Amino acid sequence: MLLSEQIDYHRIDRAAKKLSIITHPRRAEIILMLLENKKMSVTEIFQKLKIFQAEASHHLTLLKDFGVVKRTREGKKSLYFVDEEYFERLIGYVETLSAGRK
Repeated sequence: MLLSEQIDYHRIDRAAKKLSIITHPRRAEIILMLLENKKMSVTEIFQKLKIFQAEASHHLTLLKDFGVVKRTREGKKSLYFVDEEYFERLIGYVETLSAGRK
């Protein structure tokens, strides 16, 4: 069997998109803030980063859509937090792809 027949390019493309989602500088800042603070509202995020609310919401939506963060409601507030299982899976994928490479 040829190597090209063994490679699932669709799966690789999805993994690359997921990596690009978390490596964007602003989204990486948001992820780090959420890891430090556990849960934050969009208001807390945009105020701390000194950006517009719409920008923070846009990045949070992308992170949520790709499964990086989750959202929960506490009263009228939506709070965002990092899905730690997502990172565990992502690290596993990267380790699998880099196995045998140094």
